[in-house]
Amino acid sequence: MSTNPAHTPSREQMVTQQVRAWDVLDDGILELFRRLPREHFVPPAYRDAAYADVPLPLADGQHMLVPSVAGRLLQALDVQPGERVLEIGTGSGFLSACFALQGAKVTTLEIHSRLAEQARANLAAAGIPGVDVRHADVFSMLAGPDRFDAVAVTGSLPEYDERFESLLNPEGRLFVVVGAGHAMEARRITLGAAGERQEESLFETGLDALDHARRPAGFIF
Repeated sequence: MSTNPAHTPSREQMVTQQVRAWDVLDDGILELFRRLPREHFVPPAYRDAAYADVPLPLADGQHMLVPSVAGRLLQALDVQPGERVLEIGTGSGFLSACFALQGAKVTTLEIHSRLAEQARANLAAAGIPGVDVRHADVFSMLAGPDRFDAVAVTGSLPEYDERFESLLNPEGRLFVVVGAGHAMEARRITLGAAGERQEESLFETGLDALDHARRPAGFIF
């Protein structure tokens, strides 16, 4: 694949001053960020800001995850080679590429058709094979049979929705951001081998809301 092993100054600055500085200490993730050319996943108008820690605009009012949040998400899920990963909200395809480079079998869902098409093109341009990009709404598959070892929800949930746990295999991990406005919390939910559940609060952040997410009564979006 055509990832660029050259540690360009801007890429190295992103790794050391943004990602690592935000407590992403996994050497494999840091090296992945050094190898993967993020500019392949940024709209042309914003390529000069490809390595800035800002939420770059995408089509349909969406935004790329900032590098520091993407790094914390990857660290939280700790994906291993051969694991099945579901990403909910493909966006530009950058996080999909990260999972693929970790050796995962990646399925990624994008509700906006233009973003799904662009993500496929971005992944191809970066030489990342084997990512299954689907134009789909996750809420149409929650009752289905598919199960995954790791699930990343890249849009925020105004209130936590336990139905996402139904997508996990035993010992599976779920990353979600819950809340609204300036009160959003990233969480990791882990299911044990016998189905026991552990929930951890990770950090505070802000993300675009997931389309069709359940909202509390009286919630105004």
